[in-house]
Amino acid sequence: MRKIFFILIPALLLALLFFLIFQYMTKYQTQKGALQVTSSPESKVYLNDKYFGQTPLCKCEAADMLKTGEYTIRLVPVDKSLSEFQEKVTISPAVLTVVDRKFGKDSLSEGSVISLSPLSDKKKIELLVVSFPQGSNVRLDNNTIGDTPFLHKDPTESDHVLKVRKNGYKEKTIRIRTPMGYKLTVAVYLSTSTDTTNASGSAAPTPSPTPSKTTAKVAIFETPTGFLRVHQTSSLDSVEIARVAPGETYELVSEASGWFEIKLSDGKLGWISSQYASKE
Repeated sequence: MRKIFFILIPALLLALLFFLIFQYMTKYQTQKGALQVTSSPESKVYLNDKYFGQTPLCKCEAADMLKTGEYTIRLVPVDKSLSEFQEKVTISPAVLTVVDRKFGKDSLSEGSVISLSPLSDKKKIELLVVSFPQGSNVRLDNNTIGDTPFLHKDPTESDHVLKVRKNGYKEKTIRIRTPMGYKLTVAVYLSTSTDTTNASGSAAPTPSPTPSKTTAKVAIFETPTGFLRVHQTSSLDSVEIARVAPGETYELVSEASGWFEIKLSDGKLGWISSQYASKE
């Protein structure tokens, strides 16, 4: 009996030790979270000004995950002509935070930061969408749900297609999943665009073209002779260069007292008496 006792005690102690190690590791892991960073073109990744590597970067393995808390992430493109990106991110226990950035010249950069945080009510789901610029239209599975910043308190637990758009900016489409017991926060950075499609999906109104200057016309009236003489200058004594018939119209070139200068069908210019003609 004593022999059995001495055999069982070490076995129980060993089991207790494994249990305590398991409990410690489980608690330790829940105090860490994962971070995935992608960018185009490639960029150097800094967290709280400490260099962590180059994109694509994933601190996703258990031994490589980050302590929970708030970090300042900074992405420095390898292309020196592009501006770096800096933002605050929160690493939550046992979840993945995703940062994506597409660098462009000036205001042509775009991207997103997606993070999860646990809710006190494990049977609830929340979706928070913020954007830069604010006041962007939010569509979830092709249904408009509001303008940013927008908090959706009852999305379904499933995969969704999120679209964020604003007049003058390029639409951003992101595939997301809203898990039970968590608040999913999506920060969207929109790039400017020359697209004329507005946030409702229809073509934005374009300014009406400036009307071109209409060419004045001159109409010929009935005359005692059945025709009207065209003179070389604005004088009855000048040379007659052509004749025009009543009912005909010609382009008005200029005017003088009692006279209209018109352009004939052959391109020549001449003067007619305004007594037998009228501007249209």
